Amino acid sequence: MIRPLRGWGVMWKSVNRLDGPTAYLVWGPLFRTRRECRDFIEKVYGYIRKRPDLRDEPHGWRVPKAVRVKVTAQERKP
Repeated sequence: MIRPLRGWGVMWKSVNRLDGPTAYLVWGPLFRTRRECRDFIEKVYGYIRKRPDLRDEPHGWRVPKAVRVKVTAQERKP
């Protein structure tokens, strides 16, 4: 049995009229602590907070959130 990986990941969110609310997990690093994840979010995505043009229509971007992640692997039988 393979042990699952646990950590913190980045959840991207946006809200706009065309797509409605959307959220997905950003494919990237898995962090050991919530603090590490939040620091990464601020460094990489913090600019969104200061950009009303990105937060309003048509984009509707929001600053991503740190979420708990559990990654499991399952062997596929032929």
